[in-house]
Amino acid sequence: MQPNLSGIAKQRCAMNSCRASFVCLISLSFAGLTAQAQPEEKSSAPLKGVAVLHPTAGNKVSGTVTFTEVADGVQVHAEIMGLSPGKHGFHVHEFGDCSAADASSAGAHFNPTKKPHAGPDATERHVGDMGNVEADASGKAKLEYVDHEMSLTNDQTSVIGRSVIVHAKADDLKSQPAGDSGARVACGVIGRAKGE
Repeated sequence: MQPNLSGIAKQRCAMNSCRASFVCLISLSFAGLTAQAQPEEKSSAPLKGVAVLHPTAGNKVSGTVTFTEVADGVQVHAEIMGLSPGKHGFHVHEFGDCSAADASSAGAHFNPTKKPHAGPDATERHVGDMGNVEADASGKAKLEYVDHEMSLTNDQTSVIGRSVIVHAKADDLKSQPAGDSGARVACGVIGRAKGE
């Protein structure tokens, strides 16, 4: 008796079709897992940080300081009120802790590179050295400049999670270790700002 050749051919064709479907299904599953494992596209918005300043005990200083990533550094923009007229030391300190009544909990100037204290334009300076803000007769101060030492990324010079301190007196930009700028009149923790 002659075997049914067309039946065998149909069975082989069905088996090959099943194998092809199975291989195709496995490939699609793997492609889906690979796509999920790909990192998300980085946002094109610049990194941004913000500190809301609160007065220390016995003071009335308040304001905001924003930090925005730009091509050659970090744009610092400060608007502060409640100051006595004149210059006031203005620094990033090492800890994001303003809990002490005198803001001593913020620690010393942020200085991960172990440089001497100086002004913001000096080649050798603390990362946290932002110089002075100058208040007018009404006690308001504004400051805007680009800082070339600090960053907002996840590296040793990042100011995110640190604090901004405003001092009672002017920073002389040379006395060690902190410019002889007196008591801390305001403190604000630098947090990551909401993206645009």
